[in-house]
Amino acid sequence: MFDVTTKSMQWGEETLTLESGKIARQADGSVVATLGETRVMANVTFAREQKPGQDFFPLTVHYQEKYYAAGKVPGGFFKREARPTEKETLTARLIDRPIRPLFVPGFKNEVLVMCTVLSHDLVNDPDIVAMIAASAALTISGVPFMGPIAGCRVGYVDGEYVLNPTVDDMQDLRLNPEQRLDLVVAGTKDAVMMVESEAYELTEAEMLGAVTFAHAQIQPVVDLIVSFAEQCAKEPFDFTPPDYSDLYAAVKAAGEEQMRAAFAITDKQERTAAVAAAREAIKAALTEEQLADGNLGSALKKLEAGILRGDVVKGGKRIDGRDTTTVRPIVAETGLLPRTHGSALFTRGETQGLVVTTLGTGDDEQFIDALHGNFKSNFLLHYNFPPYSVGEVGRVGSPGRREIGHGKLAWRALQAVLPAPTDFPYTIRVVSEITESNGSSSMASVCGGSLSMMDAGVPLKSAVAGVAMGLILEDDGSYAVLTDILGDEDHLGDMDFKVAGTENGITSLQMDIKVAGITPEIMEKALSQAKDGRMHILAEMNKALSGAADFSVHAPRIETMQIPTDKIREVIGSGGKVIREIVEVSGAKVDINDDGIIKIASPNGDSIKKAYDMIWSIVAEPEEGQVYTGKVVKIV
Repeated sequence: MFDVTTKSMQWGEETLTLESGKIARQADGSVVATLGETRVMANVTFAREQKPGQDFFPLTVHYQEKYYAAGKVPGGFFKREARPTEKETLTARLIDRPIRPLFVPGFKNEVLVMCTVLSHDLVNDPDIVAMIAASAALTISGVPFMGPIAGCRVGYVDGEYVLNPTVDDMQDLRLNPEQRLDLVVAGTKDAVMMVESEAYELTEAEMLGAVTFAHAQIQPVVDLIVSFAEQCAKEPFDFTPPDYSDLYAAVKAAGEEQMRAAFAITDKQERTAAVAAAREAIKAALTEEQLADGNLGSALKKLEAGILRGDVVKGGKRIDGRDTTTVRPIVAETGLLPRTHGSALFTRGETQGLVVTTLGTGDDEQFIDALHGNFKSNFLLHYNFPPYSVGEVGRVGSPGRREIGHGKLAWRALQAVLPAPTDFPYTIRVVSEITESNGSSSMASVCGGSLSMMDAGVPLKSAVAGVAMGLILEDDGSYAVLTDILGDEDHLGDMDFKVAGTENGITSLQMDIKVAGITPEIMEKALSQAKDGRMHILAEMNKALSGAADFSVHAPRIETMQIPTDKIREVIGSGGKVIREIVEVSGAKVDINDDGIIKIASPNGDSIKKAYDMIWSIVAEPEEGQVYTGKVVKIV
């Protein structure tokens, strides 16, 4: 009944297995990938025809972690999986980013990739398994996909790179000082396509070494997928990339001069209006048949890309007049909002972020219910990108995938410099409101987040800055690495390379590559150029921080005390009677941990002292020579 194909290999300390032909046989491609006892099913379906008038590639990637995979029942009233968690959203993006550029240019049929976690051994993270399963499913489906890709995770301990460290190793790098890196790399046999990382001030050489190590480790996995596909792949879908050379020639003849003049305008809004006018002028010069051609959008984009890219590579001049290494003008301000705990306005050219920090108590920590366990996080970063930031009318609502992804990137960049929870027992929430955007808004969130936390009095180990790099790579091998890219340079370029860090090293790196041919030499140059840009930005940020900011008068004060664990029940009292009285009398919030650590929080110092004294009077052992005031209730 089943025509099953199975391939296995030893990968690191675990066995990696691919299987197809038993489950979801009506999907165009279905693969179950297993690493250890973590198992993920990936299913691929695609439309056989392009929707009329569709001028983009509609790829959708879903990733879902089923609670049954870890023997758990979902929480909440309905007791079933609901909207995607942050982890699920980030993993879907992690899979989407390396596969999207590998579909044959011109293919615009709808494609759906669904990854479902079926089993989780609490050792091997399912995100890497899902990426491999999705790649294998695409490879055997017949869809015009120029893969396969594979991915892996890399750690860095005692100067050694580690392949696929366990979930526990990666749980919280702040509490695991030996582990200095959480890096995910995806790529083909010949090229790295995607990098995502959280690091603890690694050097550029260490980061480049980690990427190189990862690319070497995925080679046997790519070979496994190829061997697997040779046995069970379906017939390739009959698709011929569209030839719109005649249409492009007509577009170029009709408006190259006007489009070139539009891209010579340095102001974003004026340039956008001029480019739109040039497009309309081109359309007015075309025939009815040419206007109805579904490749008109591609022809216009090719013209715009050719102008932007040619000027940069040949003349070293960018559309806003800068050379390839110059960072846009920076203005950094702190303390703008009077009642917030910390605030900063970071402006870099036409990109601006208003970033606000709020300090809370242990009650404000985020509770995270994950497959591998329940835990709390005392650092939150939320990124908001409203339509007005780019002068548009658009959807306003819950955060989308892009906002969640950008927020997590900034979170990773700042995580490395936070004080230990034992030294600074506050919950820290940073909110980045992007008020203007023309490229690199996530890096503006990093810079603004660092400034706003310092303004709130958070004792960061060091300031953090971030910069977005770009790349123009021509067919003849000539290239230009761009510092602090604009939105148009991101859209029409070949690489988006975001680097954040301190003066001592890199704390976060994210890279998305749209073309093959990115050599280690190009990556090394990009990292070196990014370091120069980062140092310049840090110097500008330091001007806004003339000295250490005072702790906000509006933030709660927290006093920590340690009591013997056998005294906890006395402080709580029968049914919580004693602790409720302490809270009511003192006006402070009291949080008691099982290890005997008590946190007392209140904006009022007298309130904290009152609660502290009341607790101490309960747990203190009587000492000879001390005078105690109290009511004698019984003489024995």
